[in-house]
Amino acid sequence: MDPARIAVQGGSQGGGMALAVAGLRDDVAAVSAYVPFLCDIERATHITDAYPYHEVVDYLRTHRGRGEDVHAVLRYFDGVAFSRRATAPARFSVGLMDATCPPSTVYGAFNSYAGEKEIVEWEYNGHDGGGIDDELGTLAFLRRRMG
Repeated sequence: MDPARIAVQGGSQGGGMALAVAGLRDDVAAVSAYVPFLCDIERATHITDAYPYHEVVDYLRTHRGRGEDVHAVLRYFDGVAFSRRATAPARFSVGLMDATCPPSTVYGAFNSYAGEKEIVEWEYNGHDGGGIDDELGTLAFLRRRMG
């Protein structure tokens, strides 16, 4: 295995994990995160009633006054925090009708990303993103980046 050619990729939770790895390791060659989950978590809890973010809302409904503490802890796992540290070239994708990973939360990670980046919008898709087209787009991106 050539360590200079290691890429991380995934969708949804896997996309969030790809951002985490890229933010924690500086030897990642490329990143593909489609419809990444757990990005801009606090915002997600305010704009969507979709689960699993709504679990945080359910908790805070009965644990009033704990919002700041809860969100302070969740920031440790937030894709935005990892994106700020990531420098490998990245390809993101976002479903503009996604209630699970709302577009503005994906853009929170994208806009924070420290490295070279591009994003593909799937105008009429939800959490499915671009489906097979995301996979094909990732392959083309990796081919451009790593030959």
